Amino acid sequence: MSFGIANVAAITVICYLVGIACKAIEPIPDEYIPVIVGLSGGLLGAIAFMTGMPDFPAQDYITAVAVGIVSGLAATGANQITRQLAPDNEVNG
Repeated sequence: MSFGIANVAAITVICYLVGIACKAIEPIPDEYIPVIVGLSGGLLGAIAFMTGMPDFPAQDYITAVAVGIVSGLAATGANQITRQLAPDNEVNG
């Protein structure tokens, strides 16, 4: 039995890069980044399901979008963990 962990991690990484790009290309207020990465994840989840990605952990579009949204929001969580654990002068400065 496979849970599609690699596919979900791939969506998280792509969404993380989308969040970084939003900050680098066009400075977007921080409160919008989770919405953008969540929507990006939902879109990627639907695409993964539609293209028949092997071992993707969804059997329908609603679940695929939900898995994508959660994966996208995990990118925001990963960013916040990094920021909270780093000394103030390295990441937050």
